[in-house]
Amino acid sequence: MEQLNTARRAAAAVLSDAGVPSPGVDADLLLCFVTGDSRAELKLRELRGENLDEAQYAQYLDLVDRRARRIPLQHLTGEGHFRYLTLQVGPGVFSPRPETESVVQVGLDFIGSLQGSRCVDLCSGSGAIAAALATELSASTVWAVELSAEAIGYTRANCEPLGVRVLHQDAAQLPVALHRTMDLVISNPPYIPPNAIPREVEVREHDPQMALYGLGSDGLRIPREVSAEALRLLRPGGMYVMEHAEVQAASAAAMLAELGFEAVTGHQDLTGRARATSGLAPLSSDRMKE
Repeated sequence: MEQLNTARRAAAAVLSDAGVPSPGVDADLLLCFVTGDSRAELKLRELRGENLDEAQYAQYLDLVDRRARRIPLQHLTGEGHFRYLTLQVGPGVFSPRPETESVVQVGLDFIGSLQGSRCVDLCSGSGAIAAALATELSASTVWAVELSAEAIGYTRANCEPLGVRVLHQDAAQLPVALHRTMDLVISNPPYIPPNAIPREVEVREHDPQMALYGLGSDGLRIPREVSAEALRLLRPGGMYVMEHAEVQAASAAAMLAELGFEAVTGHQDLTGRARATSGLAPLSSDRMKE
């Protein structure tokens, strides 16, 4: 038997020594996973001086040890949190990040109160963006497009129960029948340049490279292909929103303008970093550059 409070504090110290970025939060979340409690419930149990039983304590020690070896928290719990959703995640799929929530918000603000909107999430991965759109837009029809054979199972598991239409194919080559039908296209494509190795161990060693590296000297080869397809998918006046690295803000804006998007605009995340760029499909079809 071990007191909850003692176990959690020891775990936070272990994770801190291992360089885990948020040791206290991770210690809490792993303990919640073991006990099945919410963080609020866990705090109440700690105040009452309650204990972990032997099996729970052994499981907790194992999880903390694996987290200290920088295995992502989401891989240990099988869950990722995004906006109002709890998603299934694990090895082989990019874990959703809080900064992407602000990218979704740009699209939601654009759609506003439009009923029956048609939206697509390109390079969907876990399906976080598509799932958020499906749950936060009224009477919407949403597609999620993912190429990876490893990730598509997560896409389907997170999206299909919400009525999202999942396509297992290249996001740059979608059926012509979908062209000029979408009100909103959002993408978090791979965009890391080949020489920009991620500093975070969890990202560098555990996120799939297919979801990270955008190819080309600037990391924007795949984003350019995806953005060109987004322009073909949008109805006149529809919006495209693309996530990118902070250092790519200017080049992403130039890329969208070159492709033919209008009203190209940069957007910051909640930390003030340049996180996404949006553009509108031109109202005149002869101005669209194929």
